[in-house]
Amino acid sequence: MNIVLGVSASTGIGIGKAFVLPEAQERIIPRRAIEEKEIEGGWARFTDACSQVEAQIDAQLSALPKDSLQHVLFETYQLMLADPVFTQELRDLFIAERINIEYALEKKILEYADRLRNSGNDYLSERAQDIEDVFGKVQDYLVGYHPFNIEEVPDNVVLVASSIRPSDTFILNKRKILGLALTEGGTSSHVAILARSFGIPAVVGLEKVAEQVSSGEDVIVDGILGEVVISPDAQAVADYNKRVEKENAYLRVLAEYRDKEARTKDGTLFKLMANIGTPEEADTALSEGADGIGLFRTEFLFMNALSMIGGAGGIPTSNSVTEDAQFEAYKYVLQKMGDRPVTIRTLDAGGDKLIDMKNMPDIHEHNPLMGLRAIRLSLYYPQVFRTQLRALYRASIYGNLRIMLPLITDVAQVDTIKGIARGVQLSLKEEGIPYREDVPIGIMVETAAAAITSDCLAKNSAFFSIGTNDLIQYTLGIDRENPTVAPLYNEYNLAVIRLLRLIIHNAWKYDVPLSVCGEMAGRKESAIILAGMGIRTLSMAPRQIPVIKSTLASFSIQELENISSRAIV
Repeated sequence: MNIVLGVSASTGIGIGKAFVLPEAQERIIPRRAIEEKEIEGGWARFTDACSQVEAQIDAQLSALPKDSLQHVLFETYQLMLADPVFTQELRDLFIAERINIEYALEKKILEYADRLRNSGNDYLSERAQDIEDVFGKVQDYLVGYHPFNIEEVPDNVVLVASSIRPSDTFILNKRKILGLALTEGGTSSHVAILARSFGIPAVVGLEKVAEQVSSGEDVIVDGILGEVVISPDAQAVADYNKRVEKENAYLRVLAEYRDKEARTKDGTLFKLMANIGTPEEADTALSEGADGIGLFRTEFLFMNALSMIGGAGGIPTSNSVTEDAQFEAYKYVLQKMGDRPVTIRTLDAGGDKLIDMKNMPDIHEHNPLMGLRAIRLSLYYPQVFRTQLRALYRASIYGNLRIMLPLITDVAQVDTIKGIARGVQLSLKEEGIPYREDVPIGIMVETAAAAITSDCLAKNSAFFSIGTNDLIQYTLGIDRENPTVAPLYNEYNLAVIRLLRLIIHNAWKYDVPLSVCGEMAGRKESAIILAGMGIRTLSMAPRQIPVIKSTLASFSIQELENISSRAIV
């Protein structure tokens, strides 16, 4: 018996026979100088390879439900293949350097993927795999490589692999997969998101796991503890089966809370909202009993076309994310949620090598997390911001919209944004386009500056939402993704607690609606602390909503306050 430690990407326990995906062959593409007469022939081979991949994607799209996450992914891949910015950059490189098209493409793939991985943003970093996946398929056609056919995966197995290409994730709902054990990938990767959506236990970050397991070997994927047991003995299997029974019993209890209000045992009402990243996740939020959407991250829209990921440096050009495309996404969520509030955060992106928008100066930042990101980025590119605001206001008539601004640090920013919003409203009125004039504009409180001046910001904000992830990171000066300093990341640090208390005090004083949308809101232990501090609205991953409802129902307000006061003294 061998236990391999990793990181939980999707909770639950999966027990079954392993199916080890063969390692993808590493492509080694030598650089070769070409003559001018070879240019058109090489380019024709590239466009033909793109057509072959597009035909393959079309076939996969036809077999997927239109509202599925995989359908959205494959549509994104089609946009990437047709992206004019990437295509032009590749052709310019191909002609200027007179190198074989295979090498030129490989160079461009690596360049784009590096931009994303160095962005300082978890979600963007995971999207590097999308670039490598879709254009890797093009490269496969160019070099004549035929990878393993994912359709050969059988039912009722635990998939073990170094990684799963995003385009192969359709197998997760086509086959009965009992668990996933992967070396690569993070909690924001497509495979992790889909595993959670389908309820498949998954553990990532397992060092060389594919080399330690053979197909047909018994495997246990523990998505609760974040470990994989290889060739478990009889006692381990018996113990895990008992845990599965206990987990299933717990899930049945949680299911009873989905349609209940979130209340303490003495009747105090809480509002539990959902954090989502795609329109389709609104369906999950409803099925889990969400009182609304507390955070709709709009970044996914700005990543669904390659011109935003690479050539446009993470920011859409006029040919990428249209106003209508954004409008349809916002409208879908608002209609789906009905009267429930939907808080949509404006674009929260930026970082090193992500600001080389076409016709804009190239900006290189030594410290991207402190640089041109979030609302600063929107104000730096006001045409992009206005387009998003137009789409938001147009969609506002379809539901209960609230607009949230990320990384606000002073009142002047809010004043400027409200001025831009008024201009957008005026232009819509002149065009005869209906919209709601009373859409609340609130802010994320996620910096020490915003927390310390929350009394001033309260007078100019319709609501506060505390982003605990960045608040802790910025306050303590600690990158929680950096393993050398991550142990110092402490959400109960006295400085953090004092800032939280200050925000809560000022929100109460000025009667500003207050919520928490960071990770603290969705964990039982920290949700108890926040509730005891006076927070009554929490926003979290949809599947955590029944968990937190169950937790709150176990305590009275007095008990929560007592626990909180003892825990943070």
